[in-house]
Amino acid sequence: MMKYCQGPSCHRYKTKDRIRGTKGAKCYATRRRTHLLFGLFCSQRCEYDWVEKFADKAIDHFGRTTEAKKIECDNAWYKWSNYIDHIDSRAVYNHYFINDLLGKRIQITEQQFDDENIITPNNLSQ
Repeated sequence: MMKYCQGPSCHRYKTKDRIRGTKGAKCYATRRRTHLLFGLFCSQRCEYDWVEKFADKAIDHFGRTTEAKKIECDNAWYKWSNYIDHIDSRAVYNHYFINDLLGKRIQITEQQFDDENIITPNNLSQ
């Protein structure tokens, strides 16, 4: 199981928590990874080191974007809610489908908002 930081230069940074070994046989060593930073690195510095060294190789391997990606008007709907008030110890919200490209906003119920199967106004049950 991988438990060490994947930063290519982690062991080169001179911090006290990287010192390992006993008197006379000390060295700087790679730190353990943290649950933050994708669970792969001990710090943002190490994360940036990895990105600088390997990002191009990773993008080339998984596929480089060469053209702008687009979302057409019909597929640009998203759900949105906004806080209205606090009534009887319960927050009250308005829920909507919004399409900024079409300039439209359709009010929906909280149940429709929470339903992951409803992703556009076309999916609303009439």
